[in-house]
Amino acid sequence: MKLMDGFDSNYRYILVAARRARQLQGGAPPVIETPSRKPCRIAQDEIKAGKVKWVIPEMPRSAAEVASELLEKAIAKDV
Repeated sequence: MKLMDGFDSNYRYILVAARRARQLQGGAPPVIETPSRKPCRIAQDEIKAGKVKWVIPEMPRSAAEVASELLEKAIAKDV
């Protein structure tokens, strides 16, 4: 399967399309005119038209990373 424009992987494309299809099934109106009635196909058409925006959320830092950063700041102040 060819990689879709604007996506870093085919897996991410499927995730975005599935989430948009769930929104359509839940009653969200389509943002483009399409002859299709199936939510999955409408979601794919919307993505191809560039009407669906997505972002990769930033991963939360672990408690160890936060503690390490605070410790480094505390040590830097003492020096």
